[in-house]
This record gives sequence, C-alpha cells and structure tokens, in this order.
Amino acid sequence: MRRYVNIVCLCLLTATAGAQSFQQFELNKDWQFSSTDDSNWRSATVPGTVHTDLMAHHLIPDPYVGMNEKSVQWVDKKNWQYQTTFVVTKEMLQHDWLALDFKGLDTYADIYLNGDVIASSANMFVPLKAQVKQKVKEGNNTLRLVFHSPIRHDMHHFLNDDVIYPAGNDASDIPLSVYARKAPYHYGWDWGPRLVTSGIWRPVYLEYGNKVSIEDVYLHQQLLSDKSASIQAILKLNTIVQKNYTLKIESPDKLFSTVTKQTAGDSTSAVFTIANPRRWWPNGLGDAYLYKVKVSLYDGKELLQSKDVRIGLRTLEVVNKPDSMGVSFFVKVNGRPVFMKGADYIPMDNFLPRVTSERFAKLFTDMKTSNFNMVRVWGGGTYEEDRFYDLADENGILVWQDLLFACSTYPTPKILDNVRSELAANITRLRNHPSLALWCGNNEIGVAIDHWGWKNGYGYTEQQWADMIAGYDELFNVQLPKIIRQFDADRFYFPSSPISNWGSKKDFTIGDNHYWGVWHGMEWFEAFDERIPRFMSEYGFQSFPDMQTVKRFTSVQDRDIYSPVMLSHQKSLSRGNAAIRTYLLHYYKEPKDFESFLYVNHVLQAEGIKMGIEAHRRAMPFCMGTLYWQLDDCWPGPSWSGIDYYGRWKALQYFVKKAYTPVLVSNIVKNGNLKTYIISDEIKDQKAKLGMKLMDFEGKVLWEQSQDVNIAGNKSAVVHEIALNSILSQQDTGRVILYTNVVNGDKLLSENVYYFAKTKDLTLPDPEIGVSYPAFDTTATGILITAKKLAKNVFLQYDDPEVQFSDNYFDLLPGQSKVIWFNKKVPAEQLKVISLRDTFKN
Repeated sequence: MRRYVNIVCLCLLTATAGAQSFQQFELNKDWQFSSTDDSNWRSATVPGTVHTDLMAHHLIPDPYVGMNEKSVQWVDKKNWQYQTTFVVTKEMLQHDWLALDFKGLDTYADIYLNGDVIASSANMFVPLKAQVKQKVKEGNNTLRLVFHSPIRHDMHHFLNDDVIYPAGNDASDIPLSVYARKAPYHYGWDWGPRLVTSGIWRPVYLEYGNKVSIEDVYLHQQLLSDKSASIQAILKLNTIVQKNYTLKIESPDKLFSTVTKQTAGDSTSAVFTIANPRRWWPNGLGDAYLYKVKVSLYDGKELLQSKDVRIGLRTLEVVNKPDSMGVSFFVKVNGRPVFMKGADYIPMDNFLPRVTSERFAKLFTDMKTSNFNMVRVWGGGTYEEDRFYDLADENGILVWQDLLFACSTYPTPKILDNVRSELAANITRLRNHPSLALWCGNNEIGVAIDHWGWKNGYGYTEQQWADMIAGYDELFNVQLPKIIRQFDADRFYFPSSPISNWGSKKDFTIGDNHYWGVWHGMEWFEAFDERIPRFMSEYGFQSFPDMQTVKRFTSVQDRDIYSPVMLSHQKSLSRGNAAIRTYLLHYYKEPKDFESFLYVNHVLQAEGIKMGIEAHRRAMPFCMGTLYWQLDDCWPGPSWSGIDYYGRWKALQYFVKKAYTPVLVSNIVKNGNLKTYIISDEIKDQKAKLGMKLMDFEGKVLWEQSQDVNIAGNKSAVVHEIALNSILSQQDTGRVILYTNVVNGDKLLSENVYYFAKTKDLTLPDPEIGVSYPAFDTTATGILITAKKLAKNVFLQYDDPEVQFSDNYFDLLPGQSKVIWFNKKVPAEQLKVISLRDTFKN
C-alpha cells in the first residue's frame, strides 16, 4: 500500500511540475534477487551487480581483499534472477503509450512481465525499451529478469568453433570474452581482476505519455563562423497517433530566436541560427562554453514532451595525412593545431554501478587540475555514463573514444548484427557532445596482427588465418565506418590504434604509436628521448599503490611484493614485479623496507613518465600529443595508473600536472650541449624571463644566468644552449643540479630541476627538513616546509584519500621554503613528511 501511495503522489507532482503528458520515474527500489536454482529471495540494489548483492548479504567475501578474487569465480557460472513489483494506476492506462526503459542489462537477460517474456537482451551496451501498455494491468505488476551465465551461454561457441581466438587478456583457461558484447576487462586484464558480472547495471524507468515520444535529438552543426552558427535539430520520434504536431526549438537563456514547425511521422528536423556565437574550447585555451537548447513537441497547446540538450560550437579536425615528416596525426580545434595532453582511461571499478557521480566529478577535477585537454576511453572498457561526457563537455576535456574491441580478433559473422545495434545506440547517445573528438575502431588489434606472432603462436592454418584477417577487415574497415558515416558522418574514424608499431625508426614517423619499449621491451627511460612518434597514444610504467591503499587489501604478513596476496594483485604476469625491481635498482639505491620500496617505486614511475612527456612536448610540431597509460584503476593493486582506486594521487599525477603546464621549461643534454627549451601551448606570444642556476646540494651557486625570452604561442623552441663542460667544469655530477624557471612579472610559469647523474649516484645530504603550521590569512589549510640542503622528492602522506595536497613528491632546493595546501584539515601529528634520503638502506 505504501508503494501505491508514493507512486501516485510522484505522478501527480511530475505532471503538475512538468506540465507535459510525458512522465517518467525510476523502478530502482524494492528489488530482490536469487539464483535460478534457489527459491530464497534476498534484497537487491538496482543499479547493481550480482557480486555486489552477494557481498551485501555476506554470501561472498570482498574480491578486492586478499586472494578472495579466486574464491568467487563460481558466481559467473550460475544463472541469476531479479524481481520487483510496480503499480500501474488507472490514470497511467489512459495514456496512449506506456513503456519500460532498461538503460543497461548485463548481459544475457530474458525479461518477464506478469509471467510473460516481453523482451531479451544480448548486449551490455544496448539500452532496451519495451512498449507494455497491452501487457500491464491496473494495480500490482511483477517484473522479473533472468540473467544467463555469460560463461555457460557462450561456451557452445567455443566448443563449436575450429579456432581459438587470441584473447590473451582473458584470465580463464577457456577464452570466451570475444563472443560476448560485454566489457572485455571483466574477463581480466594485466591490471585488473577477472570478475565476470551480471545484473541490472543501469537504471530502469517506467514512462508513459500521449500520441508521440521523442526518442532522440541530434543537434548537427552545419555552419560556424564568427558571425553566425547554423544548427539542424534532427528528431527521431515514436509516433503512436499519426497526426500533425508542432515542433518548437528555443533557448532557455534567450540566446537565439525560437523556431516552430509543423511536423508528422517518425522523424522531423528544423534549423536554428545563433548570431555571434561563442566557441567551445579545450581546457587551457578558452571557455568550454555550452548553449542550452530546449526541444518540445505540442499537439495544439498541449505540451506532449520536451527535452533539454546542450551543444558546444566548435570545429574539430583530426589531421592524419602524409607530410614532409611522414604521416601526421594531430587535432585542430577551431582551426588551430592543439597539442593533446592527457591519459588513457579505464573504468573506475569492476563493479560499474559503484562509480558515483561524485567519483566522476572528482576524476574530471583531477584531469583539469592536471592540465589535461584529452582523455582516451580505452576499447576494453565501456561506453561511459552520460555524466562522464557531460563533465568532459563542461571541463573542456576532449574524448578519444575507442569502440569496444581490444587485443583480439573477433568472430565477425556471429557478432555483427549485435555490434550494429551497439554502435547505433551509443553513437546516437554521444554524438551531441562537443568533447567527443574521434572514434577509433579498436585497441592494438591491427598492430597485433602484424607483429604479435598470433598466426604461428596459435598454430592457425593458412585458411584459418586468412579467414581471421578477412573477418577483421570486414568489421573494422567496412562495417564500422559505414555505421559511423550513417550516424555521425562528421566525426573522424580510424580502424585501429596504434597506426604504427614501435619496432623500427620509420614507425615513429607514421600516425599514432603505442610505445612499450620502456616496460615490455625493457629499454631504459632514456629511450623516451629518442623514440618519439607523431602522436603518442600509449606508454607507461607500473607502480604499486601507496602504503595506505595496500593496507586496505593486505594483512601485515602480506606486505612483501612477492607474498601470495601481493602477487595475486599483480596481473602483469610477463613483467610485473621483476620489471619494477630491475628498473628501480638501475636508477635508485635499494630501499630499506617494504613501505620505502612502494614510495621509491612511485618516484621511479613519475620520473620516467616525466621524461617521456617532456620529450614529446619538446618535439612539437613533429609530435602533437601524449596520452600516458593509464589515468586510473578499477581495483586496488599494482598498475600503470597515476591515480589509484581510492582516488589517491601517486607521484606520477603530481609530476604530470607540472609537465602538462601550459608553458614548460625543459632541459636535455645532447651531443655534449645542455639545451633549454620553452614550450608553450597558449594561443598568444608573451615575454618572460628565463633563469638558470647551477648549484650544489648545500646551496652554493656555481653558475648562473638569466635572459629575457619571447615565448611564441603554440611552439617549442630552444632558448638557450651551452657546452656542458663549460658550466660543469670539474664539478662532481652527483652533487650538483641545474634549476631553471620561467617567470612573467611575479608569476611563475614553469620551473624544473635537472640532474646530471642517476639518482642512485647522487650523494644526497641530510636536508634538515622543517615543518611548521603558521596561521595563514586564508580559510585553506596548509603547512610550511623548509630545507637547509637539497630535499629530493619530499613526500607528504596522510591516511585519507579525500585529502588532496597542492603538491607532493617535489624537490626542495637548499634554503627554499614551500607552502603546501590541503583541501581539508589535517592533524599535524598524523601527517608524515619524508624525502628520498630517508628510504635508503645506508
């Protein structure tokens, strides 16, 4: 009875407030679940997954803790069912149509309404809407969904095929992920667990209305100039009652003239014009300005339905064509080439419904704070929530969107119809976003076919291999571009990233590159200075989480990188711990204990990727983008991320923030000369002053020079060059640094510290760090840190992932002081402050 009263009240309120016949409300409460061979129903959370519901009832342990992942592998072998009841009132039944709208079902599901099958799902990424007016009844209605085990469902494909598809990241003995249109990483990857989920992973709605519903609004920018923008609004309708209706397009902010039009049928369009348009710009180049557009349908004076849409006005071109340096790959926004700075994104949880709006918001705040202007949504994850792309629009973060294929060939004939539905649904959902920069067909399959040895490694016959290549070509070179041209013809598509391999010098002159010579190839970080492509879309180095995160999934006895628990969280089986340790001992002294090892590993990762970023930025315009692997984590464990599962910034993220600053000063020694570059991503030229200072670790200045510089916008240039011997003379390279900075008036644009020796060869003094908590004239919380001698990689640690420091893992020069700000109050006695010297054995 209580639910009946609540729903009736909600309907009355929305009808009054909305003043339209279309009404919608969630069916996300009072669900139950059980396995199909169990009559014991338990409460469930929707949206959710079977795993998280089982955890809530303490029927399985947390798979992220200890070695529990292995103990929950039985879950994906069973069939599960979810059930709820909802009330349909007499008033609802008087409307012309009534539908159930499932935004996301994971993955193979049959939907029963009052005992009858009304629809089925076979794709995690395709929303499903079922008209149910003829199938519901006044009063209580029962909705039941049966989810079939993805493992049992797809096993017959594997048994009947004459080939095993090369899904090397599928962490099962029997690779089945290629058959399911489901997030590939659920089956395991080299940074995440194997947790093959099922469930209602996105919201369910009941909606109803009269005569016609708006299924999609596409705002297609036809023309953009400084004087005018012309936008065509293209509507897809579901017309129940055929007649003439009135389409109205208006600006809630009164920024353009209202357009009305008479229309009939299942589609319509109208053009509206915006005078003197404001352009949408990526982060760092201007405002990410968005126009609000209200689209409504009327029958006479009766408002049937309205939708609010936002649009950003910009031109965007991906330039991928032969030039004097090879084959380019760069992005032009509003006619201007823009160097792309960002990272590759994976889903933030293996249990996707646990990713809240707040977590999305923090991630985009982190990206914007880190001076990103692009994020790559990697092809082994998901097409993200609407909120993700809304935040990208608002923050000026361009989105490189992979289609969901990664690191394997696929059974094209078996999945093609399913893929067509998937692309149609997600392209139409995402194409209005100004942040959406491009579509990429897959992650690394093209380069894998040519260079990963699949043909011989899997023992394919000539005919099997020919069929596999033909299936690849049909899917990525014929069918997918055809679908994109149908639904989003203006957006750039290319079939596979990377375009080029990293095996030869020529490869680096052709398009985008995933450079894994560092890490997989076991080349030292210095290779970043030479292996520079036209666009770097993947590269990276692994690190463990910090101690506070490790404590969340280990016991005291597990805190060794070779303990069974730590090894169970290390998914990079081919390299993993051995690579981390090899690189660490090449560049650093042996850490004294486990916690010190984690910290030094963070610094190692950060210093290495900093070298890569600076090399890429120095090489512009030859190189026009750098996206490191990877931004975030889906669970707590070692990975290539800069931000761990709980949102803590590793050293890498702090280094990235500085390396991506709009104006960067960068030093490198080449052919015996010390070269100082200034790189600017800004539109305008500016005057500044370059300062250079060679000093020892105690603060004695050995050489110093400053000069006025003209910094050209959108350019990298050598602004100073000197023979290394002329400034180092007889100095011990293990005891000196070069400090450079660029200032404009009293504004520090960039600063950098250059070391002439490996860190393990530095003779680091006791820095005599001082920490004080003065009363700053501000509401923010901060501390003052001082050092009498060089303090390398000063690290502040506090056991709260919500605490964000303004800087961390930084070098503090002799006699220098630095104020570090926090976003919340931190008790002084609980804050840990160390430097690199504190971590050595001797």
